[in-house]
Amino acid sequence: MEFTPIAIAVFTLAFALVAKRLSTSIITPALAFLAFGWLLGETGALHFVDAEELLHIVAEVTLVIVLFSDAAQIDLDALRRRHQWPVRMLVPGMPLAILVGAPIFYFLLPSPSVAMALLLAAILAPTDAALGQAVVTNPAVPMRVRRALTVESGLNDGIALPAVLFFASLAGSGVESTERNWVTFTAAQVLLGPLVGIAVAWLGGKMILLAAQRGFTDRSFEGITVLALAALAYLAAEAVGGNGFLSVFLAGLTFGHVVGKRCAFVFEFTETEGQALILVTFLLVGAVLLPETMERLDLRIALIALVSLFVVRPVAIWLSLIGTKCSGITRLFFGWFGPRGLATVLFALLVARRIDPEGGELVLTISVVAVSLSALLHGVTAAPGGRWYARKVQLKGKCPETVPVEESAKELKTAV
Repeated sequence: MEFTPIAIAVFTLAFALVAKRLSTSIITPALAFLAFGWLLGETGALHFVDAEELLHIVAEVTLVIVLFSDAAQIDLDALRRRHQWPVRMLVPGMPLAILVGAPIFYFLLPSPSVAMALLLAAILAPTDAALGQAVVTNPAVPMRVRRALTVESGLNDGIALPAVLFFASLAGSGVESTERNWVTFTAAQVLLGPLVGIAVAWLGGKMILLAAQRGFTDRSFEGITVLALAALAYLAAEAVGGNGFLSVFLAGLTFGHVVGKRCAFVFEFTETEGQALILVTFLLVGAVLLPETMERLDLRIALIALVSLFVVRPVAIWLSLIGTKCSGITRLFFGWFGPRGLATVLFALLVARRIDPEGGELVLTISVVAVSLSALLHGVTAAPGGRWYARKVQLKGKCPETVPVEESAKELKTAV
């Protein structure tokens, strides 16, 4: 028996035994497993054929399940009353992130290309709340702030995908033909996906409630419905030309709303199987991609990744929230806690083999560097940053960040 599977099992067991203690430290699960995977990759302990293909599959499955389960936990009724901030961070926040990032990336790229700059900006725009788990699960941080970050990270990868595919078609000759009607393609992605997801989740939720009421099923099988509905929402949307990831997130929102308090099993699932898949993905990223990435790392690549984290998102978020009641400190908080994660890796893998080899290698390298730096920097700052922000908000007393949902109906008049 090989030593590597034993080492992975022992490491996972050891981390799980101290996970609660580490949750308030600077060592996040994503950072720990990324580092351990890198160690395995550097030593050659984890090496097998088609490792990158396996990573692509695992990352895609993980993203589908996590999107669905995270969305199912969102209080949709509360979101309707307090939806201004996540909407602003998505529209116009996402386009602003691309518009702000692309010109900077153009001048930093080794071989300047407008299409490549736009592609990189689109790939680096989505965020992943899982890397800032210490923030979005910290009860001291106001619920409205945590909800906004969760909703944004759930929706922005689905919204970014059409842009990624379009800019990839400009940068190369593979993902989508530049002759294809872009209006039709975009409409199919952003309309069919959500419609399919909502329909699948509404019907699925009603069927689960009916089956439970008549005693046809029990809680031991409810977790399986999460997998089945998430997979069905994704595959059905892709089959009709919609955006699978956007479909999954809207399916999760609808499912949580239809099933209501009975979806406690979704929370349990996220805590176990969903978390395990995330950690496996980061371990594979560390083992499969990070060693080669470190060999290709140079100053330009590092600068692009750092600019994406420290400049592009903070500026885009600050501008997108102008005119709202969001305070300056909360804008800074939103701007910083936008970790890059599964979506960025998945998008980079998606386009890397469909544009020219040199450009694909560069896109993948920059994406892995950005995700690795994000795992390190956001991981280190998540717990202390969340505590610091919570103290600052509490000192302000009653403010938009802490106003109860019921008191915020008037704000809907100013929502986008």
